[in-house]
Amino acid sequence: LDVTLSPNPSLTFRTIGGILDFYLFMGPTPENVVQQYTEAIGRPHMPAYWSLGFQLSRWGYGSLDVLKETVDRMKRYDIPYDVQHFDIDYMERRLDFTYDKVNFAGLPEFMKELKKSGKHNVVILDPFITKDEKPGTYRPYELGQEMGVWVNNSDGVTPAVGQAWPPGDSVFPDYTNPRTVEWWTQLCLEFKDVLDYDGIWIDMNEPSNFMRGQRPGCADNEINNPPYTPRISDRSLAEKTLCPDSKTYLGDHYNTHSLFGWSQTEPTFNVVQQATGKRAFVLSRSTFVGSGKHGGHWLGDNFSQWKDLRRSVVGILEFNLFGIPYIGADICGFNYNTTYELCLRWMQLGSFYPFSRNHNAEGNSEQDPAVFGDAFAKISRATLRIRYSLLPYLYTLFYESHVYGGTVVRSLMHEFTSDQETHGIDTAFLWGPAFMITPVLEEATRSVTVYFPEAQWFDYYTVLPSAWKKNYATVSAPLNKIPLFIRGGYILPQQAPATTTTESRLNPFGLIIALDEQGQASGSLFWDDGDSIDTIEKENYFLAKYTFSKVSDSM
Repeated sequence: LDVTLSPNPSLTFRTIGGILDFYLFMGPTPENVVQQYTEAIGRPHMPAYWSLGFQLSRWGYGSLDVLKETVDRMKRYDIPYDVQHFDIDYMERRLDFTYDKVNFAGLPEFMKELKKSGKHNVVILDPFITKDEKPGTYRPYELGQEMGVWVNNSDGVTPAVGQAWPPGDSVFPDYTNPRTVEWWTQLCLEFKDVLDYDGIWIDMNEPSNFMRGQRPGCADNEINNPPYTPRISDRSLAEKTLCPDSKTYLGDHYNTHSLFGWSQTEPTFNVVQQATGKRAFVLSRSTFVGSGKHGGHWLGDNFSQWKDLRRSVVGILEFNLFGIPYIGADICGFNYNTTYELCLRWMQLGSFYPFSRNHNAEGNSEQDPAVFGDAFAKISRATLRIRYSLLPYLYTLFYESHVYGGTVVRSLMHEFTSDQETHGIDTAFLWGPAFMITPVLEEATRSVTVYFPEAQWFDYYTVLPSAWKKNYATVSAPLNKIPLFIRGGYILPQQAPATTTTESRLNPFGLIIALDEQGQASGSLFWDDGDSIDTIEKENYFLAKYTFSKVSDSM
């Protein structure tokens, strides 16, 4: 199947068959459409408060010493930072459920230290398991073999064998099989005793395979080579994955391919809650309709290029429409070396992604916000402190999304639908209805052209009302500033920032009251302990609704 969208507006579905069920969500507002859609597919999960803090990651620290140096310089510059991710280099030879006892000797203790300092840890796990370790030495494979949990070849009996990160050849767990869920749950629970994780990042779960189909290649039949193949990589359904005629518990891989990551997400969510006794953090590379109920997503392996910085705004807007509001892109870019200015502008924009994580690929130069020197660190720190001070507002938006199913980040069109001018704007975005972020997206640029829809807007920094309404204006944006605006008529809860949410949650609260032309404003604050399971369902929370109206001057 492929679907072509044209500006007519029209949709063209091209398919070789099957039943097409159409669901129409009538709105009438864009926000209503998303609410109706998530009512059908599942509401977004409620994230833990700490997962709204800034997160650091890198594939290629290479050793615990390099990671420690990174953590130390983040501390030296007092840059807000809540979560440390561990990519595949923490593993022994890239084997799931292991850690490298040479290069990462002392990792379990270090993770405990990070937790003591108020931070949280997220480990990566891949969905392929090597079958070629010495017999009796690699339990994940042997237990899986015993329980019969793999995706099979077309015969339905022998496991599909491909190649991925671990040495030798790999087999692929079939998460549509309840036995696989048992196997995965058991291993993740046991691993918690080895590394004290707070969340799991599930990568490569398309599933990714470094070949075209498994060994010895895909048979030439109609399911592997259908009469029409959409314009995908090499026009082959098996490219970098398994043959479509492979067998999963629910049927042919041809039918279940898009469900692979989705079927891994819920069991991972459940086991993280079981292992930690707290709200789950699951980050998945592959998603499908309904994935937002149990996980978040990042926009995949991007590049350290200005065009990828720009595109990320579109990506976070789209995933909010898909019911996956916990979304972000790799800040500063994953592939290629970043540059000072690109990374700085990306730190400014990324400070306002719902999921805010700086991540980098193996072999690239370091790009954490503390590595570029004083000026860069100071600007990153200042911008992140704005994020942290507004976390009560962001958290309240996630509460509303979880309960009512709407967006957290939305386009201007979403709020000002009747204004045609907003329909083409994908360079600025809103947190909820009230906070507008207008990032610099071009190199060597020190101003931004901002469209102000019809409302009273206040400059976040000066609190001065802007003179613009239903108008474009050029706004100054020196290197140390990302322009931010508050919409009149709204009350935003805030809290004094700190270096972690563990500390900031103890700080005094405040309210930003931005009046509309009638001198009125309203807003709300959702608050709970930040990481207990089902606080909303158990009614173990505090919810305040605020209203303000100005007494008329004549009194």
